[in-house]
Amino acid sequence: MKALIVDDSRAMRLLIARLLQHHDFTIVEVSNGREALDAMERSGAFDLALVDWNMPVMDGLEFVLKVRADERFDAMAIMMVTTESEEKQVARAISAGASEYLRKPFSPEAFAEKLVTLGLAAA
Repeated sequence: MKALIVDDSRAMRLLIARLLQHHDFTIVEVSNGREALDAMERSGAFDLALVDWNMPVMDGLEFVLKVRADERFDAMAIMMVTTESEEKQVARAISAGASEYLRKPFSPEAFAEKLVTLGLAAA
C-alpha cells in the first residue's frame, strides 16, 4: 500500500513514516498540500493520505477539498493528523471529506486503531 504524508514538520513526517513502516506502507513525504497534489499527479492515487491542517502554501483542509473534488481519488482514505482539536474543526474536516481525524499528540496505539478503522491494517 502507498501512503502520502503531508506535514510541514519534518519530525512529524518521520514519526508517522516510522509508524506506517510497521504496516508495510510505501511512503512519500511532502511539506504542504500543493506538494501533495503534485505528488498525486506524478504517482497516481495513494491508499492513504495523512494530512496536517496548518501548513504554508496550501493547508490540509484546502487539500482535502481539492482531492474530494477529483473523482480519480475517490477511493483514497484521508486522515487528518493535527493539533486542531475543537469539535467544530473536526466536523469541518469530516464534512470536507476527511475519512478519519487524529489529534496530536497521539500514541502509536491510537494511530494503529485509526488504520484498522480505515481498513488499512489488521486488528
